[in-house]
Amino acid sequence: MSTEVVADVVIRPVRDSDAEALGRVHAQCWHEDYDSLVSAATLENLSPRRMAELWTHWMSQGDDFTHVAALIDGEIVGFAGAGPARDEDAPRARELFFIHMLDAHHGKGIGQKLFDAAVGDASVYLWVPSTNERAVQFYVRNGFVADGESHDEPFLGETIHEIRMVR
Repeated sequence: MSTEVVADVVIRPVRDSDAEALGRVHAQCWHEDYDSLVSAATLENLSPRRMAELWTHWMSQGDDFTHVAALIDGEIVGFAGAGPARDEDAPRARELFFIHMLDAHHGKGIGQKLFDAAVGDASVYLWVPSTNERAVQFYVRNGFVADGESHDEPFLGETIHEIRMVR
């Protein structure tokens, strides 16, 4: 893993005009992040257009939600989203919904910058695939602990086993 830090990364709130690019990057991230968790046939059903539509919806949710993007040379390479807890038995009032980055940009400190912009030092919780060791270790470094809760999350007709982590 590279420890090179990218100095020219820009972290900023997402904009309505980002929806198409976010859709493409989100679909690519899911191909890169979930290829060992779900079948190739399932991943083939991912549509950058549908992801762009989801981003348009997410961006319209109001001020309680935080959606940030990481850009290098003006191109989106990652994103994060947080907002009010979705679970009835939520251990915290806020939840980190997702943080994804293109594989080519892992290990350069960009993920940390996205994380900091999305949740800062707040008390939050998240769900993460139990087999995603890289993500689990990232969250541990940021003060999260698994709280013993888990579930199987539907994902495009399949399921992904997730654990809950709390800070």
